[in-house]
Parts: sequence; structure tokens; C-alpha cells
Amino acid sequence: MIEERGEVARELMTQLIKGMGLKAELNVSIKGDAIYLDIKCEKEEILIGKRGRTLEALQFLLNRMVNKQLEEGVRVFIDINQYKEKRANSLTNMAVRLGERVKRGQKPLTLGPFNAHDRRIIHLALKEDPALTTESLGEGEMKRIRIVPKSQVR
Repeated sequence: MIEERGEVARELMTQLIKGMGLKAELNVSIKGDAIYLDIKCEKEEILIGKRGRTLEALQFLLNRMVNKQLEEGVRVFIDINQYKEKRANSLTNMAVRLGERVKRGQKPLTLGPFNAHDRRIIHLALKEDPALTTESLGEGEMKRIRIVPKSQVR
């Protein structure tokens, strides 16, 4: 049954991509109750957008379309040319590098704004560091992150 849902997601995403005038190869995989679409595309920047915003919007839209057509809840995740993996590695490396700077200078550093997914990656990258703590600042979807030396935490 979940395989049928995967085919619905594939077909809807194919129509979206064709509507944008692009050609792409789609691979569907199922993990638990979630559907994962891996898309290979030459013009990835069109589908990804600035800092993955278009990719987030496409994923949101596809989730709405699939769930409306199936009339039941299923999660659909999209990745384009391994963008999410590359972004996670980049954010992790940045967090570690900036964490080292905070430890050397013993001064808090504020970054961002970031969406919830990116904030989570940064928090997890610094979670195990005994000398640092992180916190999210702000309201709404896009928040900043502050990296603080634990010596300054009250």
C-alpha cells in the first residue's frame, strides 16, 4: 500500500517538474511510513533555490498534494542531487569551526537566521562539546542561533 503512495508522489512530482520545463530522473524509496524522492536534475539550482527555500516549498506542496489525493497522512521527503546531505555537512563544519572560535575568544556568537531543519543540524553538531551550549533566538520560522561558552552560562 505504501508503494502505491510512492507512485502517487512520483507522478505528482514528475508533473511539477515537467510544468517547470525541466527534465529529471526520480527514484522513490520507502522508509517506514515515509516516502523519499531522490531527484537527479541538471538545473538543480532552479529546484533548490537560495539556501534550499524552493526545495522546502516543493516538499511542502508535494506533501499537501499527495495527502489530499490519498486522503490520509503520509510524509514525503525530497532531495535533489544530494543537496540535503551536502548542506548538512556544510552546516556541521561551519558550526564546529565557529564553536572553536567561540572557545578561543570566550565570547558568544550569534548566527543566522536559519530554518528549523538547519538549526537542528547546528545544535546537534555542538551538543557534545563540553565547553559550549547553543540556543535559538527569535520568533517565527526563521530564528538565529547563539553559541555561548558554558563558562558564561548562568
